[in-house]
Amino acid sequence: MALIDSTYRGYKLLNGQHVETMFPGLLRSVTPPAFETVRITTPDDDFLDLDYYRSNANKLVIVSHGLEGNSQKPYMQGLAKASVGNGFDVICWNYRGCSGEMNKQPRLYHSGATDDLQTVITYALATGQYQSVALVGFSLGGNITLKYMGEQGTNLHPVIKAAVTFSTPLDLSAGSDRISEPDNWLYEYRFLKKLKAKLRLKQIQFPDKFNLHDVNNVTKLREFDDKYTGPLHGFKDANDYYAQCSSIRFVSSITRPTLIVNAKNDPFLPKECYPYELLKEHRQVTLETPDRGGHVGFFTVNNDGIYWSDERAIKFISTHFTHKPMLH
Repeated sequence: MALIDSTYRGYKLLNGQHVETMFPGLLRSVTPPAFETVRITTPDDDFLDLDYYRSNANKLVIVSHGLEGNSQKPYMQGLAKASVGNGFDVICWNYRGCSGEMNKQPRLYHSGATDDLQTVITYALATGQYQSVALVGFSLGGNITLKYMGEQGTNLHPVIKAAVTFSTPLDLSAGSDRISEPDNWLYEYRFLKKLKAKLRLKQIQFPDKFNLHDVNNVTKLREFDDKYTGPLHGFKDANDYYAQCSSIRFVSSITRPTLIVNAKNDPFLPKECYPYELLKEHRQVTLETPDRGGHVGFFTVNNDGIYWSDERAIKFISTHFTHKPMLH
């Protein structure tokens, strides 16, 4: 069921897809609730760092961040603040190498790393505290979330009631090509600069495993994924990585209520990331495509840093939990 209409109308003083993307990313300020930093161990003897917002609730939201993001990005903390305000516990987790300390194993993270999301879910459910869990993902984290939901299908743990994603590149190949178009050069440059820096740290850890002699010549995300991301994580090349990890391959198998919100003016997303035909008859997945919002933007004027995307997520999640939302 594709929802063409949306309650988000944009903000008149933020005009244009890049302004709507950059302004929240650079200038949004959130004062988050108190949280505890928790380190958990992965099955391969690595670690994941989590920001855990605890209030002894029996409902939990697990939030996954975007490419080269982390648990303390304003969009993560904004959703955590809205969730805690509505009576939920929250886990905002960091991918390997994203918490400020390099992880132990040669691998890092990638767009299809649902094994690490499973580790976080397993940790949360082991507390025995939660009757309802929702998954939320932004951008790359949205792809991980949708892929996980589809992979699990009818085997998804019954306590997981719903999922919400924003600004998700469901087709990784088309998304990679889109971010390499001239109007996105600054985003690509910044992503590659950060990714290359992490590879250099990995080379220090594992000098025999990393050959970075030509890394400085890489100027495209697809080339980086072809030479490094793909092979490092067990894929043949970028094409194999994109083909195996694109969530568009998995959304048809999702069996719980799921909301996908992709703004039509998202500068990172090509037409392949708006699968209206694929989802129009889907009984569980709703595709919402507001005209505006940029990439992980959805700016809203208020006094507490809560954006429209936070309210939209809480409203959808609450519908599938057991209490009514208390939106700002």
